[in-house]
Amino acid sequence: MKFLKTLDSKFFHDVIPAKPMGKYAHFITIRVTESYPLFQTDGELNKARVRAGIENKEPISRLAMFKRKQSTPERLTGRELLRNYKIGDWEKCDYNVDFSKTTPDCILYGFAIGDSGSEKSKVVVDTAYSITPFDDSHLNFTLNAPFENGTMSRQGEVTSRINSQDHILPQVFFPSIVTLKDPTEAGFLYVFNNILRTRHYGAQTTRTGRVRNELVGVIFADGEIVSNLLWTQKIYDVMSNATPKQINPPDPLNEDEVLEAATQAITALMSQECISHTDFFGASFTQLLSEVKSITSDETRLQEMLNQANAESSIYAQTWVLKSGKKDPKKDTKNNKKAAAVTE
Repeated sequence: MKFLKTLDSKFFHDVIPAKPMGKYAHFITIRVTESYPLFQTDGELNKARVRAGIENKEPISRLAMFKRKQSTPERLTGRELLRNYKIGDWEKCDYNVDFSKTTPDCILYGFAIGDSGSEKSKVVVDTAYSITPFDDSHLNFTLNAPFENGTMSRQGEVTSRINSQDHILPQVFFPSIVTLKDPTEAGFLYVFNNILRTRHYGAQTTRTGRVRNELVGVIFADGEIVSNLLWTQKIYDVMSNATPKQINPPDPLNEDEVLEAATQAITALMSQECISHTDFFGASFTQLLSEVKSITSDETRLQEMLNQANAESSIYAQTWVLKSGKKDPKKDTKNNKKAAAVTE
């Protein structure tokens, strides 16, 4: 079943191949914070000391959004849809506990269940970095838990339920490239839809974590392309040259300028690549995005896509995963601690 008129069938496989076949779909994404998310480890925001740009060699600290912080919310979005429409082994598939090994989530995003089998992820996501420096991208908040009367004291006794936490500010931009290896058309749409729909990243609470994904393009290639860090550094250079001394302003960066600089930066970097690639930016990407949204926003067509993705994943699983995933009682079980860890 063909879904997209905008794209040539040469970009996709008819079935999910068992071995790498050299087809890559790269989703060129800018993640924009819209509240006060937390990307942290051991209670501290993740950050890295790196060079500001390619041309600008000054070292700066940047916020870091680790790969698992990106891929996990997106795959959970896909799993939610499969359950909603009761597609595949949605009742049997228990995330990070007992994967069914047959759903699009299991096959495309991977899984590892100790010595009971594993599947390497076909969706590749690397750590993303903020365009702006760490010091201008976060703020420390004091948090409290008042009594029902709205105060911190009751019957003359003051509660000690006060804490402080660094939060990432709204309108901080994280350039991120999501890569799907050897896509089928349905698999491409499944991952695309997950990126578009996912709205919360980082530490999952009820009131923070809102992030919007703005896609600026899609690149089909016969290999991997530039890293998130290099793309971020190029964006920094482009914006610094366009508005000198304005890359580190007291106010948030202008989103339109960021998206324009992001497109200019990735186009410049791709012109230096040694691989064959077909780029969709500007008008061509607008047309593609419109067609994708027309599918994902139509309940009937969305279910058709999900059913197609599930059928392809099930065939792949029956052929390559389930046969090789039988438990060998003689196998060393020292890696049991890794059970239920999702393959990166």
